[in-house]
Amino acid sequence: MIELPMEQQRGTGQSLYGEIRSDIVFGRLEPGEKLKTTDLRKRYGTSVSTLREVLNRLASEGFVEAREQRGFFVAPMSEAGLREIADLRILLENHALEQSLAEGDTNWEAGVISAYHKLERMEKRRAEGDTSVIEAWKRYDWEFHQSLIAACGSTELRALHGTVFDKYLRYQMQFLSYRGEVAAKEHRGLLDAALEHDAAAAQKMLRAHISGGVEHALSLMRL
Repeated sequence: MIELPMEQQRGTGQSLYGEIRSDIVFGRLEPGEKLKTTDLRKRYGTSVSTLREVLNRLASEGFVEAREQRGFFVAPMSEAGLREIADLRILLENHALEQSLAEGDTNWEAGVISAYHKLERMEKRRAEGDTSVIEAWKRYDWEFHQSLIAACGSTELRALHGTVFDKYLRYQMQFLSYRGEVAAKEHRGLLDAALEHDAAAAQKMLRAHISGGVEHALSLMRL
């Protein structure tokens, strides 16, 4: 979801869904924030019926909570929640990664290399202290991980992984979790293992990459 530019997301219920989900993921709508219909209508320029449809959909996916008699709220965050999401991401992404590395052809490899190149450029700018590229950096991070599993052969698996990835990303954005050279080296390791079609090495690197991100985010949560 997060790869769509905001200017392309307005207009329909599907577009509104993408925009609100993106605002939740990137922290423009805060964890636990009450989603008042009157405020949202002004913010997104849409109808009450469309808003309710979208919020119910987001509630079914876990980005929003629907509380009886109280309305809708942005889903809260917790240490247990992050660990659960991270475990699920490892399970889904490693399975998809194994399938993708087995089936990926030269066109898939080219897509992985292209996605990595964009991510690497943003990582270098982040390392230089450029905070203006935070959202672009995470968008390219999303694109790189999506490129790795693009050849897995399952649309449903990729869609489910995308939802879990966005929930994981929400924690990173909330606490601006950036591990610098460590994460950059892990991404390089994932690229190398992918191009070698070495599923075991790629899965090991992915587990280390996600686990390291979790511990870094938790250290910031506890401050």
